[in-house]
Amino acid sequence: MNKRLENIKSILADKKAENIEIIDLTSKEYIVDYVVIATTLNPKHAFALLNYLKNDLKPQGEEFLRVDDDENWTIIDLGDIFIHLLSEKYREKYTIEEFLSELNNKIQ
Repeated sequence: MNKRLENIKSILADKKAENIEIIDLTSKEYIVDYVVIATTLNPKHAFALLNYLKNDLKPQGEEFLRVDDDENWTIIDLGDIFIHLLSEKYREKYTIEEFLSELNNKIQ
């Protein structure tokens, strides 16, 4: 798993995504084991990041089960990993990290 996560993080970092964070939820009762969150520079950047991830990960056997995207927030479902690509405005507004942290506290 760590290799998959590091590969995702590397692709995002190489393509200038910002504030990349990986949240481990393996010991929690959540719908995925890991959540990757990254900030995009603009809508075109988000679209490009999605394409880079698809182009680099699919040949390695990653299956993109579902992708839901708009100009501010892209969610990629890899089954056991969610990748959230958010505009800076949406990242500040929705604070997914805080939500998952609170979820962790409630589950424990």
